[in-house]
Amino acid sequence: MTNKLIGKAIIFGLLSTAGVAAQAGQAGGGGCGWGNMVFEGQSGLIPHLLATTTNGTSGNATFGLTSGTNGCDSSVKLGYGGRSVFAMNGMLDSIAEDMAQGQGEALDAYATLLGVEQADRAHFAKVTQANFSTIFASPDATGEEVLAATLDVMSRDQQLARYAKLPS
Repeated sequence: MTNKLIGKAIIFGLLSTAGVAAQAGQAGGGGCGWGNMVFEGQSGLIPHLLATTTNGTSGNATFGLTSGTNGCDSSVKLGYGGRSVFAMNGMLDSIAEDMAQGQGEALDAYATLLGVEQADRAHFAKVTQANFSTIFASPDATGEEVLAATLDVMSRDQQLARYAKLPS
């Protein structure tokens, strides 16, 4: 598998996982959209992906939110009950490897997720490489620890400080 394909797989995995993992306080409520109706009562990755795809491709969840139909309720408080997306599918290991080298697809994907603009990504790579031992303070660092340390390092850099906030 080429580095370009690996990078695309990481980004796809993050986006897919973020959508599937956000089960606590889902937008519109836990049963919002036709996909949730069709796959009601099922669990596992495949039914969740199919329900999400059904809702996304038909736009019925959006319609349901604006019209109050399709099991959607816009008064539901949003929340996130998932686990760190960085720890999934070995992404944390890929970020560590690329960061230690000062370049790579996973590091570029990480910078993108943090909102670092293209013009600042080479600087991001240089700064994170120089602070690798701070960002990955232990061999078993969690995604949350790596993210917090990355944001801390960025906040102390004049060029990167404006990005030093949690990604939205």
